[in-house]
Amino acid sequence: MIRALTGYSTRHPWRVIALWAVLGVVLSALTPTLIAGVTQNQTGDFLPRSYDSAAALHIAQERFGVNPDATTVTVLVARSDGKALSAADQKRVEAEAAKLGKRRVIMPREDDGPQFLVPDRSQTPRIAPAMMAPDRSFELLSVELIGNRTDRGVQGVYRTFRDAARTQFSEAGMRTGFTGALADTVDTTDSHKTAATVGGALIMGLIILLNVLAFRSALAALLPLLAVAMIGFVATGAVVGGAMLTGRKLDPGITGMINVVLLGIGIDYLLFLLFRFREQLRARPEQSAREAAAQVSGRVGTAITSAALTIVAAFATLGVATFGQFRSMGPAIAIAVLVTLLGSLTLLPALLAAAGRKMFWPSRTLGHEPREGRAARFGALVTRRPLTMLTGSVALLAALAAGLVGIHMDYGRGGSDARTPAAATAAEISRTLPTGVSDPTSVFVTATGDGVLTTGRLEGLSRALTQVKGVGQVARTVLNKDHRAARIDLYTTADPQSQQARDLASGPIRAAVAQHTPAGTTAHVGGTAAIFADISTAVDHDLKIVFPVAAGLIALILLLLLRSLLAPVVLMFSVGLGFAATLGAATLLFQHALGTPGVSYTLPLVLFLFVVALGTDYNILIADRIREEMRRPGPARAAVARAVRHTTPAIAMAGLVLAASFASLITSPGNEQTAFAMTLGIMLSALVVSLVLVPALAALLGRAMWWPLRPRPTEDGHRQDRATEPAPEPDRVTAC
Repeated sequence: MIRALTGYSTRHPWRVIALWAVLGVVLSALTPTLIAGVTQNQTGDFLPRSYDSAAALHIAQERFGVNPDATTVTVLVARSDGKALSAADQKRVEAEAAKLGKRRVIMPREDDGPQFLVPDRSQTPRIAPAMMAPDRSFELLSVELIGNRTDRGVQGVYRTFRDAARTQFSEAGMRTGFTGALADTVDTTDSHKTAATVGGALIMGLIILLNVLAFRSALAALLPLLAVAMIGFVATGAVVGGAMLTGRKLDPGITGMINVVLLGIGIDYLLFLLFRFREQLRARPEQSAREAAAQVSGRVGTAITSAALTIVAAFATLGVATFGQFRSMGPAIAIAVLVTLLGSLTLLPALLAAAGRKMFWPSRTLGHEPREGRAARFGALVTRRPLTMLTGSVALLAALAAGLVGIHMDYGRGGSDARTPAAATAAEISRTLPTGVSDPTSVFVTATGDGVLTTGRLEGLSRALTQVKGVGQVARTVLNKDHRAARIDLYTTADPQSQQARDLASGPIRAAVAQHTPAGTTAHVGGTAAIFADISTAVDHDLKIVFPVAAGLIALILLLLLRSLLAPVVLMFSVGLGFAATLGAATLLFQHALGTPGVSYTLPLVLFLFVVALGTDYNILIADRIREEMRRPGPARAAVARAVRHTTPAIAMAGLVLAASFASLITSPGNEQTAFAMTLGIMLSALVVSLVLVPALAALLGRAMWWPLRPRPTEDGHRQDRATEPAPEPDRVTAC
């Protein structure tokens, strides 16, 4: 199957290239319009209904008409001279708010794309008075906008509304402040805009520079980026199409993650092909470029397929997670990687066949074998002192892994900047009102019998909630239209994003609700703090399931690929140690050194899947080449040295490119931990695990590493595996 795909692609390269180009152009135009329909705005919607906060969110939507796609902005209005608001001022604020609530906000259009493909987010906001400060220093307004806060069109609508409200209230002698999730996102995005632009350009420039240095060719430097971009468009379109067909909702940040992943692994696979293609052209100058492309693509395609299926299997295990954010992310990335694999077996071989030797123009190194350089000396060092290299690499990884001691999970919403106007407004509100006033914890009560609810019937519950330590204020009870459901908002003294607020919602508040809920009713606690308290429970549950299932699937793939019982153990041990070292280093930096509450709750799972799965890519490449070299005559250690010599440039370059791709995430607000951990994890996987740890173990074990099917060296170099072979003497194992 693999050779059939690569063979067809190298025989008909221009047909394959044209097909991918058409698909890429069409899907790149349609996907931005379709993706808004498959993303989910509320994090709580990813929780199963069995969780208390998810049930509360469902009641809010069904009984109180809360729009699941709505996002709320809290507007602070105060006198410009700092004096307290009078009754007349309050009427003026409400009058100006009413005017704004009747005015349709037109989404600003950008000039960088066809207008008919961009969904129109223009809308009329819903504005209502929220609360007056006890000292009347300001009044709060609640503004509801429809749409995902990560949507560029929604962000544009918010900016337009914010500027109009600021101008209108300023003319009335008032100053304004804006806070909330959407305001946080926009302010942080605006503050990082220059850094994101410059950082993205630098990362792209670095990738091009690395390719130029590796191949001394402009075409080999640019083609990987163009090819991977085309594959990425098709992959993203496939993910969106799959979500539409299955009815699944995606996290808003999934497309950014997919783009980074595909940029990294797509270029990785092309680099594997390019290095082997150049090696083949040097070894057989008389062979035609198309024949060389077909031969190389078929040989490397097997390793690439195994590597890609490892990633697919790892992320497919997220399908068993209970937390919907994980459950949707897993299949999405798995689909994207499968499309990338298809592109690696069709588009990339077609490009090699079409370009031929011109792929490496203007380099003149194809005509001769390069002298033994750093890679050869490095391979000789690893095989000459394998025990020393093994001990050093294990010591380094173990030292970093020691950072896991005392690790904590942080369930706060990342992405906001404490220096933004939104953060300053939130701080001003919290100096006068409870911190949770703009993001309350809500208790939803529903009648289970034929009766209706009244405020008097719920007075005992409301009074009990005021006695809970940490609840600063309890709002009046609000009944829905048929009086079958009620909502009681609690304004806590703790930051809704903090561990204290989560402990309060999941502990004392839920305990008080359970104890004082009237007979004939049921009650659920919702709100941001309650949602993230339940998410922490779901994530802890999922980690215990996904880790062993993913590890088992990866081990099974390695077993089938390598046809060995010992080699998969070696590779799994090495990538497991790399994962522990990476997570430990992130804990040391962010939790222990920088004093954050902990590492992001998504980091261990995402890091495990990426570092283990992508790290296994490099291990598969080096292990496959070691086995190939061991089929040739000569000592096993010499075979390992040759394998390291030939694969070091490809693995090192691929690791640097993939690490640079993940490093680009640092310009995205809230992704600092992910960017650091993924960059370090890939570097450790490529440069330490795959190029030092695995070769050192292979040099120590010799051909026994492939037990029970050890490759026999023959004069013609062809493969002759034998299932039963006398065990080598102890000194033979360590000497070969």
